[in-house]
Amino acid sequence: MLIRSEALADLLAIDKLLNKTFPSDAEAKLVMSLRENGHNTLSLVACNDEGKVVGHVMFSPVMVNGTDIGIQGLAPLSVHPDYRNQGVAAQLVKEGIETLHEFGYPGCVVLGDSGFYGRFGFKPAASYGLQSTFDIPAEAFMALELEPGAFVDCEGVVKYCAEFDAL
Repeated sequence: MLIRSEALADLLAIDKLLNKTFPSDAEAKLVMSLRENGHNTLSLVACNDEGKVVGHVMFSPVMVNGTDIGIQGLAPLSVHPDYRNQGVAAQLVKEGIETLHEFGYPGCVVLGDSGFYGRFGFKPAASYGLQSTFDIPAEAFMALELEPGAFVDCEGVVKYCAEFDAL
C-alpha cells in the first residue's frame, strides 16, 4: 500500500471513492468545495499495488473562537469497501498526522469514533476546553496535540470551514 499526496490525476478517482463509500454525494461535494476554495491543507490517497486509489483523507483549517491558530480538522476519511479492515484508514491517519507535524501545524481535531482515533492519541476535545458547533456526543469530538501545549490558552468553540455547513 502506497500513501501519498493527492495529484491532479487523482481527483476523479477520489470523487468516485467518496461516492462509493458514503450514502450521499455530500462528502464528495465537500472535498471538491474545500479544494476549490483553497481550504485543503493536506489530502492523501492510499493506492493499491496496481496504483488504484482505495483510500483518501483530507485535512482543512479550523478556527478556535474565530481565530486561525493553525489547528487542522481531519475529515473526511474514506476507504473502499473492498479494502476495509486492512489498516488502510490507520495508515492514512498516521501519515496525515506525521505530515501535519512536519509542516509545523500545532494540533488536529476530528469528529468520529473515539476507539479508532484514540489509537493515534486523540483525546476528548473537552479535556482541552474545546467544543464543537456540531450537535454530536461529546466523546465523538476529539483533539490531538501535535506540539506540546497546542491547546493551552485557546479554549472555546471550534468552527470548521464554511463548506462543512452544507453537510
